[in-house]
Amino acid sequence: MLAGSLVCPSIACLRPSVEPRGLVRPDIELASDSDLTPGHVRPGENFGALLAGQQIGSDQLEAMLASLEGVFDPRRMHQGQAWRLERSSEGAVRLFEYEIDGRSVLRITPNTDTTGEFVAEVVPYDVRVTRVEVSGTIDEGTPSLFAAMSSAGEQPDLSIALADIFSGEVDFNSDLQPGDYFHLLTEKAVRDGRFIAYGPVAAAELVNDGRHLVAFRFQPSGAPPGYYDESGRSLKRFFLRSPLKFDPQISSGFSRSRLHPILNIRRAHLGVDYRAPVGAPVVAVADGTVTFTGWTSGGGRVVRIRHASGYESGYLHLSGFGPGIRAGRRVSQGQLIGRVGMTGLATGPHLHYELRKNGIVVNPTNEHRKLPPGEPIPAGEMDAFRAMRNAAAGTLGLRARIS
Repeated sequence: MLAGSLVCPSIACLRPSVEPRGLVRPDIELASDSDLTPGHVRPGENFGALLAGQQIGSDQLEAMLASLEGVFDPRRMHQGQAWRLERSSEGAVRLFEYEIDGRSVLRITPNTDTTGEFVAEVVPYDVRVTRVEVSGTIDEGTPSLFAAMSSAGEQPDLSIALADIFSGEVDFNSDLQPGDYFHLLTEKAVRDGRFIAYGPVAAAELVNDGRHLVAFRFQPSGAPPGYYDESGRSLKRFFLRSPLKFDPQISSGFSRSRLHPILNIRRAHLGVDYRAPVGAPVVAVADGTVTFTGWTSGGGRVVRIRHASGYESGYLHLSGFGPGIRAGRRVSQGQLIGRVGMTGLATGPHLHYELRKNGIVVNPTNEHRKLPPGEPIPAGEMDAFRAMRNAAAGTLGLRARIS
């Protein structure tokens, strides 16, 4: 070694102090040791078919299905729900997740204690549930319940729930007026800031054409939950005010002499026509037994239902029938029986709804007014109902209304 020379103790001395200009160091790509596949359940697809469609071997598939025993019923899979599958580069399943609903996920992973087996578990999401008040007004800018609810920042599901509560009192297809107002109390579930679902409406008020209607959810002993007015009378009526949910419009009312739009002659129009889009759901207005499903020359596809007290309802011009709807079938109030169409003598898509009593056609609107109010809560449970009612009324500011 030359005298006076410096000895560098570091390997850094072997590198140039400045890298040459223009030198680009390429990124090093590491081969992934796993493969992630997302998807959604397709129409008619079951659990086994979904896994088989991902080329999972029969041994793994059978072991994954076996892990579901007592944990999750694979028949509960629903079209459109999300899933994801993670596999190693050799094809071994590392993870399978299926979103059951907005509150929980099914997770399947290999059993670390036993080779070839899997463990399934239902894992709840971190969901925040809050009680919320929602209100809205029917006016020029929000002329329908859907529009008013959307303006309040809420989802269509809440409109449907509110319409169902008051469906025995209000025909939301024709009865809403400018200035009508609603106010309700419900629960809202949110996950990571994203809306998941509503809980049942606990209480609601609706001002409709000067009428002030209120509803409180209560469950009598041994009976399902229902909605009751401030006096404890059920809001469920013998007939719904309409066989359609809402937003369709009445295009032709009950008449003994109307100019027929196709035949161009005057004849009786013994029912109510609702203008609605093809495919809109049509529901039974009351519990009963289907007496006819089929085709008639003027009415196209028709469903007729026999009810108690000598009543029979008819639904004409349908595009199709509800699942399992056939003569002899028992149906419940609000059950899907068909969908709006324009079969038979019809100029456009609409529902012709008619009502008979003891074989004689009657005006559905007038007949509804004659029906008695709903059944009351049993006397022995009125104290419990009043306590619940008063608490909900206080939250909604209704105490003056029910005191």
